[in-house]
Amino acid sequence: MKKTGNLYFIIDDDPDDQELFIEALHGLDEEGQCITAFNGQEALQKLASGMPALPNFIFLDLNMPLMNGRQFLAKIKNNKANKDIPVIIYSTSIESKDVQDTLQMGAAFFLQKPNRFDDLKKELANIISRSW
Repeated sequence: MKKTGNLYFIIDDDPDDQELFIEALHGLDEEGQCITAFNGQEALQKLASGMPALPNFIFLDLNMPLMNGRQFLAKIKNNKANKDIPVIIYSTSIESKDVQDTLQMGAAFFLQKPNRFDDLKKELANIISRSW
């Protein structure tokens, strides 16, 4: 994959999952930068502060404390400055209601957390290569 230099925003309360995403994304985009937040509330604060720039992609866990993924997604899609950023929901859930609800709310993609690192890299490569 080419070196794009994208800015990736990873919102997940699990530091191990954050690290897996960072490692996978850096393997796909060596010039990419990853910023993390542990919940939707912290993520909104980082977006409001301007971050280095608006992220090219937001990877959002559904189940987090303080402000979960659905709550964050609703807020970001109602914000004119951020509503067009592709939000990729990821979760261990395979409930069709979770998938349908978040896609209807404006998520670009729903990714079930893969068990293997190579599978995660393949899924992320597919997501990043799409033209949103």
